[in-house]
Amino acid sequence: MALLILQVLEGQKKELGVQHPDTLTSLNNLAVVLQDQEKYDEAEELHRKALKGSEEELGMQHPDTLQSVKNLILVLQYQGKDVEVEKLKRRLLEVT
Repeated sequence: MALLILQVLEGQKKELGVQHPDTLTSLNNLAVVLQDQEKYDEAEELHRKALKGSEEELGMQHPDTLQSVKNLILVLQYQGKDVEVEKLKRRLLEVT
């Protein structure tokens, strides 16, 4: 599954660009798959990239950006990074 998403992601980067919303969605999807495989460090890195891109391209209040924040919170919780989790939760509350 991860390999297929990675192939789609690479194609989207070439055709649509790194910051295109569809590319960012695929990046987020790959991060979720890695998270499900308990590859938390890799998942965290991709979730951060997806969040940064979504925030820049779509704005913080866009549903895709908010989902990226939630996904990052989840992977950080799995890693026991509670301080950062609380910061992100506060950030979510400010936006919603």
